Amino acid sequence: MSWSSLIGWVVVPQIGGILGGLATVTQIKTWYEKLLKPSWRPPNAVFGPAWTILYLFMGIASYLVARDGQGSVRTLALTFYFIQLILNWSWTPVFFVFHQLGAAIVIILVLFINIFICVLQFWHINSYAGMLMVPYLIWVGYASALTIAIWQLNSPYAQPPPRRPRPTGDPYQQ
Repeated sequence: MSWSSLIGWVVVPQIGGILGGLATVTQIKTWYEKLLKPSWRPPNAVFGPAWTILYLFMGIASYLVARDGQGSVRTLALTFYFIQLILNWSWTPVFFVFHQLGAAIVIILVLFINIFICVLQFWHINSYAGMLMVPYLIWVGYASALTIAIWQLNSPYAQPPPRRPRPTGDPYQQ
């Protein structure tokens, strides 16, 4: 395969990232800022660079698989790759545009499982390709926890933890 092929594989995931960023930008300052978020959430400025790097790694990994894989093994690995890419791209509008936090949880958990399978498939073809997908798997695991936490904090069904009544007397005296 050629340099132009590598560039093509690298550009494909970036397209969804750019479109997702455009869909998200108006929601960050309005809807997203009003949500309750866990204290361990990174600053908004971290997400753009993190996703750009992850999409770069994904593109290189998919190129290596397309270059080195053969037959049905390559087809299966790239099928999982494109499924996870579609799931990845669908999460952003579901979460940020349609504000469907529960559906976003389902998507990101299915995405996480699919990435895990993709890592294994890629690793079988080219270990470097598998390794390039591991940071993405870790980040989506973290993003899954963040999505669940945001849903819990903002769900109309969320209940504060039950409070136990304080003992009125000295528990050591009888």
